[in-house]
This record gives sequence, C-alpha cells and structure tokens, in this order.
Amino acid sequence: MYEVDTSKPVMVTGATGFVAGWLVKGLLESGATIHAPVRNPDNIDKLASLNKIAERTSGQIKLFKADLMTPGSYAEAMAGCGVVFHTASPFTTAVKDPQKELIEPAVEGTRNVLNTANATESVTRVVVTSSCAAIYTDAADCAAAPGGVLTEAVWNETASLDYQPYSYSKTLAEKAAWEIADAQSRWKLVTVNPCLVMGPAIGGVPTSESFNIMKQVGEGAFKRGAPRLGTGIVDVRDLAQAHMAAGFVPSAEGRHIIAGHNTDLFEVLSQLKDRFGASYAIPKSTLPKWLVWLAGPSVGMDRKFVSRNVNVRWEADNSKSKAALGMTYRSLKETMEDMFQQMIDAGAIKAA
Repeated sequence: MYEVDTSKPVMVTGATGFVAGWLVKGLLESGATIHAPVRNPDNIDKLASLNKIAERTSGQIKLFKADLMTPGSYAEAMAGCGVVFHTASPFTTAVKDPQKELIEPAVEGTRNVLNTANATESVTRVVVTSSCAAIYTDAADCAAAPGGVLTEAVWNETASLDYQPYSYSKTLAEKAAWEIADAQSRWKLVTVNPCLVMGPAIGGVPTSESFNIMKQVGEGAFKRGAPRLGTGIVDVRDLAQAHMAAGFVPSAEGRHIIAGHNTDLFEVLSQLKDRFGASYAIPKSTLPKWLVWLAGPSVGMDRKFVSRNVNVRWEADNSKSKAALGMTYRSLKETMEDMFQQMIDAGAIKAA
C-alpha cells in the first residue's frame, strides 16, 4: 500500500521510547537512514538495542544531541530529512507538577519540532504521535460523542490541569500542532491517536503506565479481581505500522484513531489466564464498582475517575485507520501474552 522513501533521511524524536522502538525497527528494515535526536548520544546502554537492530538491517541510524525543551535544538538532526516522526512526549500519571512535567514538555516540545520543520525546506511531512486522550478523558465521554462512539472529529473537552492532566497535555499539544501546520502549506501534518498501548518492548522494559499495570499483575495486585474499567487497547507493533503508513501513504491526512480493541481492564488481563494462570494471580473475577469507588483513593484512583470509567463501555471507531492506512490489528491475547512473557524474561516480573 506504500513504499518507504529512502532517498532522504527521516527523523524520529523519542527514538529510545516504547512506541518509537518498533517504528525505528521498521524503518531500518526498510532501508531508511534515521536521524535520532537524543538528549545524550553517549549513553551507550540506552542506545544499544537500536544499534543492534541497525547492524543487522540495510538501514542506518545517526545520533544527534537535542533537547525537547530547547528551541532550535532539532535543526541539525532534521536537516535534509523528508519525513519527521515526533513521538517524544511524557506518559505518566505520577506527577507532582503537571504543568511542568506534562503540559510544558508536550506542548513546547511539539512547537519546537514543528517550528523547526517550518525552517527546514526538505521536510514534506510530519507525523505526530498524539493520543486518543486528545479525543476523550473518560469512558463516559463516549456516550456524549455522536452515536455514542469516538471518532476523529471529536476533541477532548473534559480534561484539565486538575483532572487527568495527561489527557489535557495531549489535547493542547495536538491543537498546537494543527495550529502550526494550518499556518503553512509546504509540509503535511498527519497524526496518529492511539489508545492504551500494550505489547512487548524493544531493548528492555520501559517505565510507562502500561508496564506498571503488568508489573502489578505479576505481583498479585489483582488476585481478588479487576474492575471492568473501559478502555481501548492497541499493540505497540501495530502502532508502529500505523506510524509507517502515516509517514508514507501518499493520501494519508488528518487524525487517525489507532485502536485494536474496545474493551475493559478485566477482559484485557483475562487474556493472560490460559498461559500464566497456573503460576500467577491472574484475576478470575470482576470487582464491583462500589468497592472500587470505596477503595479507589487508597490506591491512588480518583473517585470521579472510578465513576466515569468503571463499568462504562469504551467505544471508538477505527475504520479510518483501516481504510486510509491499511491497518489490521492482532489479537488481544497475542498482545498481552507477548508482553507478560517479555517482562518475565527481562526480570521485571519475578518468575513463578
């Protein structure tokens, strides 16, 4: 459906991240030259996995020193590039200062990258890793969407600095991206909007919310059950393919919901039962909403969040990603089993 243009380098921000790792792998296997701006190009350990991939593929990776919050610091890495993939953005809920730890890196980092694209004549397309968080805050928002289903036409209007600041940061960052893109006509902006990303990582186990959930499962945090917390799930490997298509399908445009499954937390974790249930405390039952609401604050879960997400159906329309990007999605069982096994192999979950 598309061919990776290897006549110019491509730039990937956040190249050592969970999502970008698989994107970098795909680009290298396609023979692309990747310019990877990183904070510390001398950090051999953090970059080892990417270098190993480059050694056994036809592509190559070149490192550049850059900082997300320093205007103009991406100029050297972006020089001569045709497509820019901006994947770098903090993903965490454990923050003390959401303005400084989430909003500023997400928004100012996006502006920094896209303003540099404006100043780099070779750039023809920018792919920004946004999120379904820029479309909704809580599963309850699905019911308020037209037809009760999230689409690319919907924008998040319920997050704030005080409630779900991560979602707020992704909303502000994507809006900033479109504002910059719409003010010029030389390069095209395409965004991918994934839901919760799961699956195995390249180069060890990253510190992200997805892996924290899996670690909790391994430690028995859900042995008494798991809530039916409405969410969408996409495999990180499928998300990498979505990025590739967004970068190189000539007709790709606008926003794209990247969601393999409309599901909930209990159903997600239940996928581990057949393979790991005999050795690990995989949840076998659901927790009642009243109990989750009552105990929520003691485990860092806001009661408003419980009310708006537990036993609430999450529903998103991924048809544009299939039609425009040619997406197909692997099974939820494959995603979860591969992720859990990798964490066991890496020592992040103690072997039973």
